[in-house]
Amino acid sequence: MSTGLDVIATLHRIVQDAVGSVPGARRGSLLIEDGARLVYRAAVGFDGLLGGPLRVPSDAGPAGALPPPDPRGGPRVVAAAEWYRARLPDAAALGRLPAGAAVVLAPVSLHGRPIGALAVEQPAADPLPDGRWALLLALAASASAALERRELYDDKARSAHENRVLEEVLNAVAVHASPHQLVEIISSGIKSIQLRPQWSAVELVLLEDAVRGGSPAGEPGAGREARIYQVPRRAPTSYWNSIRDGALAAGRNLGVDLTFCFGGVDGEGSQVALLEEGIRRGVHGIAVAPSDAPRVEPMIRRAREAGIPVITFDAPPVEGSGALAYVGTDNVAAGRLAGEMMARLLPDGGAVGAQLASLRAANGIERVAGFGAAVAGTAVAVQPPSENVYDTSRALALAMEALRTGELAGAFGACAENGPAWGVAARTLGRAGDLKIVAFDLVPETIAMLREGTIHATVVQREYDMGYRTVQVLHDMVSRGVEETLAELPAPRPGEAPRSVRLIDTGADVVTLERTPWSRPLSEHLTLETARKTANRRRGQARAARPMELLAIGVDVGEDGFVEKSGRVEPGSLVGRVLSAGRSIVVDTVDERADDEAAGGLHGAPDVAEARRRGALTLVGVPLLARGVALGVLVLSSERRGACSTEDLTQIERITDTLAVALENAQLVRRITERTQALEDANERQAALLGTIQELSSPVVPIARNILVMPIIGTMDAQRTGRFLESMLREISERRARVVLIDVTGMAVVDAVAADHLMAAARSARLLGAEVVLVGITPSAAQLMVQQGLDLGCVVTRSTLELGFAYALSQTGGRVVYSRSWRARRS
Repeated sequence: MSTGLDVIATLHRIVQDAVGSVPGARRGSLLIEDGARLVYRAAVGFDGLLGGPLRVPSDAGPAGALPPPDPRGGPRVVAAAEWYRARLPDAAALGRLPAGAAVVLAPVSLHGRPIGALAVEQPAADPLPDGRWALLLALAASASAALERRELYDDKARSAHENRVLEEVLNAVAVHASPHQLVEIISSGIKSIQLRPQWSAVELVLLEDAVRGGSPAGEPGAGREARIYQVPRRAPTSYWNSIRDGALAAGRNLGVDLTFCFGGVDGEGSQVALLEEGIRRGVHGIAVAPSDAPRVEPMIRRAREAGIPVITFDAPPVEGSGALAYVGTDNVAAGRLAGEMMARLLPDGGAVGAQLASLRAANGIERVAGFGAAVAGTAVAVQPPSENVYDTSRALALAMEALRTGELAGAFGACAENGPAWGVAARTLGRAGDLKIVAFDLVPETIAMLREGTIHATVVQREYDMGYRTVQVLHDMVSRGVEETLAELPAPRPGEAPRSVRLIDTGADVVTLERTPWSRPLSEHLTLETARKTANRRRGQARAARPMELLAIGVDVGEDGFVEKSGRVEPGSLVGRVLSAGRSIVVDTVDERADDEAAGGLHGAPDVAEARRRGALTLVGVPLLARGVALGVLVLSSERRGACSTEDLTQIERITDTLAVALENAQLVRRITERTQALEDANERQAALLGTIQELSSPVVPIARNILVMPIIGTMDAQRTGRFLESMLREISERRARVVLIDVTGMAVVDAVAADHLMAAARSARLLGAEVVLVGITPSAAQLMVQQGLDLGCVVTRSTLELGFAYALSQTGGRVVYSRSWRARRS
């Protein structure tokens, strides 16, 4: 019975049963179309011809060369030597085949269309009895059903994953992600959505004015400056990006100021340094995912001594830690789930290799421990784990060495990068599908390998929820208190070992491509994950009860190998031609006749020649079009010929269109932000200038003992009157002034409103025992005041400041003494 857990094993059993159904049969195989080629999907008994097992999958020649089925419904029989010569070019011992040996072919169909054959070798070309032929047809139908079921789940997974990638692109723009992160999402997303093309490289070329947020103008491709982003084959960061997205969503929804950063083990950007900086800044709460728990523990204790609550996420702290809680997966329980799946994959047992990221991080160690506990008492033997120290190249080297030197039947990847490392090693050594792999997490590489059957199952942490819950718990500790928050957390389960730090288990799911009694199908998991993220983003932003700054520190997996460079778009290049044509172009780098009209003449282009030199056989350029304007080009390359079908191109264009809209929106937001900032800066400068003018327009000048002069320049409105009165009364009080000369020579208008303000000043001064004298009333101002019927009451007025000063002296016991020279000048 097929459960969908291991399609490779299912197909292998079908071939074994087919060989057993034919008397004297020694070999059997299942050949299925993959694009324009046939591939072996299962094989039995080929050691005698090849000197070793047949690699599965491996190439079996052109798909169109299969002999047509017998129209009468009988078996199709071909000579074995001729068959193997065409389908097994590496066979070195065809002379050992029995004379007259033949291969019986039973057709395998998918939705009624022939896609391959179940091939069984028999000693002679004798026709099969009806009963045995019916059994062989039934086995071929079983293979068809298994493949149809697989394709159904794969189609659903591909659609769900495309939606997930589009959602990630939009979210990346919403959180102002860098072009690095955008191209990484697109690159890894397309590679894991489209398996058959086997895209080896994805490159994003953005026109410089698009990068800067300007409006592209001029002739496309005519020597335009561009920025080029190339994604290396490097550590998967989607796990940490998902945690960060959940944390940022929680920060927005709770209205807190959250800084999420990634720290390494050593150096300036280490987790220890980031913790120290957070303590120095006096943040209100800290969450850290300890990559080396003993090393960060002293800083956790320092933060607690400073009154800052600290929790960990993704990985638990050391025993007896100063951290208040651990938000993340119950790693022992998750490891147990992985072990149970491995026991089902290996019912007859076998040696299992294990690999984790670090022996200093408790999460991987606990998962391996749970895995071992689950297979204890079975025939599965777990080898001591190796560690790749967060280095993906080291992870692959360790996996290759383990497969070459050990008789491994299975492999367990305890951390995100370990499962794909086992998968690549299995592919390289011809054991894809044969080596039973259980992985951890759901990075794009794992998604691709689940769909192709290289990885059989993966234990998926709910990392987005982990990031969200981390910020939520930290916020509650700061706003409501640590003890109250801890009291409301779930109590330890009955029988659970006591922990020094409270565990907030965010859970884990077992995911396989197909639905099984023990797992969730990949398509369903991706759909639920996307819906959960979308629902969180639609929640309205709250306003924190008080300003709150939180710091979250993840694990830095590095970006070594990421290429960002500038260059000029050559009109004759693939990029230049795509920009000029405004549509996608597919180039066969070997056969110019296979190109479409738009690609004509591109074989001599430098970028095409360079791609051909690197081994690329198919190049695809897709324009990023926003409202008819090209922002750049997405370039993909594959080492397969004819890699990009019409369906593949349509899907890439859908993703690229979303990327273009996202980039255009990002440009708009960037321009609005820059314009807003410019206006705010201008307003600040204007406010400062107005403040200076206001200070200069109403200065308080002591000109003699007990006498002040306050000139007024401009217009007296209510706001300025308030400042004027405040300044005047303060100076009267501090200097014990008896007379204040208000000089209105520079006033723009002396009308009823201005008169009211001046009278208010006079009454206020009188309350402090000072007298206000208005000086400098011009003839035109006097005429206007008479016309409007304005009455200044008992306020003393003088036409000039000189006369006003003389009056003030007379009131304060002083007098003006004029010298002879001054009198002479006056005359």
